[in-house]
Amino acid sequence: MKRSPWPSRGSASRNCWLPWPAWKNSEAIPMAEQPSQSPPWSTTTKAIVASVALILLALIIWRFQSLLPPLIMAAILAYLLNPLITWLTSHTRLSRGQSVFLVYGALLLFWIGGGVLLGFVVVDQVVKLSRVLPELIPRLVDQGQAMLQEWSSRTITIGPYQWSLDTVLPGLDWAELANQARSAIQSVVSRGGLLMAQAVQATVNTVGVGFLVFILSIYISNDAPRFAAAISEIAQQPGYRHDVERLMREIGRIWDAYLRGQVLLALVIGIVVSVSLGLLGVSYALGLGVLAGLLEFLPVIGPVTSAVVAVLVALFQGDNYLGLSPVYYGLLVLGVMIVIQQVENNVLVPRIVGDALDLHPLVVMISVLMGTSLAGLLGAVLAAPVTASLKLIGIYAWRKMLDLPPFPEPEPPPPRRQNSLVRWLRVAWRAWRRRLASTHPRV
Repeated sequence: MKRSPWPSRGSASRNCWLPWPAWKNSEAIPMAEQPSQSPPWSTTTKAIVASVALILLALIIWRFQSLLPPLIMAAILAYLLNPLITWLTSHTRLSRGQSVFLVYGALLLFWIGGGVLLGFVVVDQVVKLSRVLPELIPRLVDQGQAMLQEWSSRTITIGPYQWSLDTVLPGLDWAELANQARSAIQSVVSRGGLLMAQAVQATVNTVGVGFLVFILSIYISNDAPRFAAAISEIAQQPGYRHDVERLMREIGRIWDAYLRGQVLLALVIGIVVSVSLGLLGVSYALGLGVLAGLLEFLPVIGPVTSAVVAVLVALFQGDNYLGLSPVYYGLLVLGVMIVIQQVENNVLVPRIVGDALDLHPLVVMISVLMGTSLAGLLGAVLAAPVTASLKLIGIYAWRKMLDLPPFPEPEPPPPRRQNSLVRWLRVAWRAWRRRLASTHPRV
């Protein structure tokens, strides 16, 4: 009987080459003959690989540091829009990609429409300011010179002590000082064309960066679940899964409260400042409101800067319908800005942001200055949440080094919806409707 050239299923030569039908029906290779598992790395090997990876990551960040600000802004935009996209995906039949397209399409239309309308208003105010400024500056300098000369001749008496500016600063020629100020300001005004060209170029660059941020944010929003799954996979470390998840929740609470809270605060403060200054008759109230809203992203320093700018505009405005002198008019504007900031700090911030950062105001100010020196405006905006996150990680590492429980306090419960300003307004609206219905019942 002629034997088959192919080994049978019971043949001893199981590692030889088999054609497809025979290989498909062949038995599995015994465990003893399978290749051994990959040997684990030693501690030294792990340390070397981790060090090389960190060095390469630092080199990449240093080489492409100009791309970091748009990428960070795109991630922030995606983070802010993620709840709305998730809600649309879970409450409608839209897929995540369709929800992303709908949300970003609406945002693009809003930006284009609002940018066009706001652009016309801002251009109109800038043109008016450029026409008035050459006539306003000499008058302001003359008024300032007269005011300084009047104050220099006054004698202030406090108990047995008397002093004046002439005695404190003897030999100072106020007229010469005013002439120097007039010359310096007029030289700046004469370069208005160059400054306008630079402003136009900066606007074009900003639009280009904004378009890049918009496109990057779309990709990040679409793949957000994959990023979350990757982070969850990293947390699958023996014994550290709970710690990593707890840290991620705490850091997420910090960034969620800060970013979404600051956006809402910027909108509220921008509207309130625009309306308040408009009622007082301050020029460029809309622009000052937009500036106040944007400066809300700079903790501590931003509100103070917006108040100073509003007071300066009121002082240099000239006439006002209230009939007040420039000094008293500026003091009135200062008082209104202080009231707005007090309402913000004592009413709005506790309800919108809460105590998520848990940082001293001095620490916040120092972190803003350090962030500005490191990364410019973006560093100043993100300084507070970054500092709060580093504080959280630092406390965790310190307690681990001292063999203490890393989380001495139990994890706080998730924030209730009653803490939200929107929820509070909704409850107030329903209570007002019930009271109105009880006062005026239907016939």
